[in-house]
Amino acid sequence: MATYVITVIGDERVGLVQSLADAVSRAGGNWERSEMAEMAGKFAGLVKVTVPDNRADELATNLESLDGLQVQLQRADAEAVAAQGSVSFRLELVGNDQPGIVQEITSSLRGHGVTIERLETHVSDAPWQGGQLFECKATLRGPDTGLSAVKSDLERIAGELLVDLTVGE
Repeated sequence: MATYVITVIGDERVGLVQSLADAVSRAGGNWERSEMAEMAGKFAGLVKVTVPDNRADELATNLESLDGLQVQLQRADAEAVAAQGSVSFRLELVGNDQPGIVQEITSSLRGHGVTIERLETHVSDAPWQGGQLFECKATLRGPDTGLSAVKSDLERIAGELLVDLTVGE
């Protein structure tokens, strides 16, 4: 069995996920994990599937036949899947929306060798403040020996940006 990651984007419509699931199933594949969302009339998704080695070409052909979707199929890197000597932790950030928040945080993470496993951001009205509220939730993975330095650097940035930050397991 081989593991693949499918990325897909297209106009939102009824039955889109079923079409994708049918393409995987027809190739004898197993749908293992997915992250999908509709945003501004567009649908985007990531799907992790396993498929028998001898049917990978069939999966690729099935995915190419999906009308109105941009689809990419990439074989997963087994070494990247098994990250050793690292620890997973969460980051939550809330504060007044302003340009540069994501850039500042991700720059710090990169500098500490931390990868982002999952990132969710959201901006909402904050009528009591007369502005916009930015919220960020992330699952991160980094070297277990440097977690305190990462946390310290992120807290410094949060202080400069005047946002609330929580870092933990």
